[in-house]
Amino acid sequence: MLRQQLNDALKAAMLGKDARTVSTVRLILAALKDRDIAARPKGVTDGIGEDEIRQMLQSMIKQRRESITMYEQGGRPELAKQEAEEIAIIEKFLPKQMGEAEITAAVKAAIAATGAGGIKDMGKVMAVLKGSHAGTMDFAKAGAVVKKELGG
Repeated sequence: MLRQQLNDALKAAMLGKDARTVSTVRLILAALKDRDIAARPKGVTDGIGEDEIRQMLQSMIKQRRESITMYEQGGRPELAKQEAEEIAIIEKFLPKQMGEAEITAAVKAAIAATGAGGIKDMGKVMAVLKGSHAGTMDFAKAGAVVKKELGG
């Protein structure tokens, strides 16, 4: 389904002559093809699954956020703007991300569910969060909230 959305978005962007979307979706499709090829020796012949595609998109967003920081520090606002535009395009293919309040509530629920008592239990809490909120939660933000809640 996500593959079809990407292909449809590419066609629509090409028809609409939206160069930024065309180039960004092509980057996504190229990365997806690389992942598919890398998965073949593991016996995955029909391409990686939806969850892996979402993780790939999340990592692409993370890379672009890091690039924005570097470009802003280097005095290249036009390149930072380009990266921000690419993030907006990539985010269209992901489920809506949780806000700060939702992340905090989910972290508190996960702490209660695992019976975590201190920072040494952070791994258990993060495992529960990754199992139940994959694709909708920024785990870097969640990790900070878990540390704060567990007194780290």
